[in-house]
Amino acid sequence: MTEYTTVIGLEVHAELKTKSKAFCSCSTSFGSEPNTHVCPVCLGMPGALPVMNKRVVEFAVRFGLAVNCDIQKYSKFDRKNYFYPDLSKNYQISQFAQPICLGGHLDIQVDGKTKRVGITRIHMEEDAGKLVHSGATINTSDSSAVDYNRAGVPLIEIVSEPDMRSAAEARAYMEKLKAYLEYTDVCDCKMQEGSMRCDANISVMPEGAKEFGTRAEIKNLNSFRALEKTIEYEVQRQIQILEDGGHIVQETRTWDDAQGVTFSMRSKEEAHDYRYFPEPDLVPIVLDDAYIDKVRSELPELPDARKARLIKEKGLQEYDAELIVSNKKMADYYAKADKVASDAKVLANWMLGEVSAYLNNNTVEMDKFPISPEHLGELVNLIKKGVLSNKLAKQVFAEMLKADKAPAELVKSLGLEQVSDTGALQAMVDEVIAANPQSVADFKAGKDRAVGFLVGQIMKKSRGKANPAMVNEMIVKKLKE
Repeated sequence: MTEYTTVIGLEVHAELKTKSKAFCSCSTSFGSEPNTHVCPVCLGMPGALPVMNKRVVEFAVRFGLAVNCDIQKYSKFDRKNYFYPDLSKNYQISQFAQPICLGGHLDIQVDGKTKRVGITRIHMEEDAGKLVHSGATINTSDSSAVDYNRAGVPLIEIVSEPDMRSAAEARAYMEKLKAYLEYTDVCDCKMQEGSMRCDANISVMPEGAKEFGTRAEIKNLNSFRALEKTIEYEVQRQIQILEDGGHIVQETRTWDDAQGVTFSMRSKEEAHDYRYFPEPDLVPIVLDDAYIDKVRSELPELPDARKARLIKEKGLQEYDAELIVSNKKMADYYAKADKVASDAKVLANWMLGEVSAYLNNNTVEMDKFPISPEHLGELVNLIKKGVLSNKLAKQVFAEMLKADKAPAELVKSLGLEQVSDTGALQAMVDEVIAANPQSVADFKAGKDRAVGFLVGQIMKKSRGKANPAMVNEMIVKKLKE
């Protein structure tokens, strides 16, 4: 069987966090009754004229700068003509010939290796309406209704270079884009609501070939899992066709999550099929250096910069820093807790351990986590001071999840103070050693595991309250006497 190379490019659509639509004053809020946020402009009524929302331009420039794009001082809108039920005026206002951002890149990490993914362009456009199917998917539906509330909501479309070679790389790239969209605060990235979704262009070619294979475009993927599963299936589908002596058809396909397969929707259109021409009702967008510099000066600390700072200033491992900064809400929480905590590494361990486990098990976002960052920082301090062992700290943490009380208050009310008094510990050490002569003999015979057994006996005797580090040291000292 021939070895094949996978080639992937993504077109990511991100709805911008503006209060009104791109070319009219209708609300962009999600979840309202169908067809209640519409007007003659976004419905394309004859004689209705669009007016540019300047906030859309600002957000596009902000994100373009964040991902290393060249901002174009002159850009314009075009009409992309096609007939589809969710596009009431039969054309979409987009940017084709002269988009607002060109070039750019993001660096991703997969399997410990860094890879640069190029960004071809970023352009502004309006979203289409939403088809509400009677069945689970378009392929299993007898009818579809149309909700035009989303029509005219502003988007940026981020078009990558075909630089990705696996589903894992595609996922890493899209996750990185999500982080940058959240940090720049231009998109809420609620993928379950469709505010961030992507089209995946996938092809395969014999290993070592210089020309890419024929691609299929899979539309509207709105989760990282769906993206990975789609790529994995589509690559195998295309390879099987080629191995059977067939050829790949350039087409647009859709992903059926229930069946785990892609289905053909239509042949893939080329640019000339859309009959692009300059939008006659909107003037070109002309920017100057002062405007671009102002937007650049307002950029926040971005994920890669924050990661580098956590590694340099806080001593975090690269992997841990990457996980923390990949989610802005987690990174912000960590920053607040770190102002209180005396050990940044221990704090990171708790964030990526107990905190992340709670979030995953309860399917909640970081902003819904019931413990305040200040209280988590105080818990770390109690561990560092020797007031709590890790085991006791987990007990306190469990109580803090029930009620966000100060950990010191809970330690006192629950009677969980770790015993670090030398006299009290020495008495327990003497008693346990006297009661276990075989362990003493094992230690003297060179069996170091005997110490662990004796420590365990003391922890049991103290109901987990003895300071294990002190106990270990005192036992070894006593046994060597």
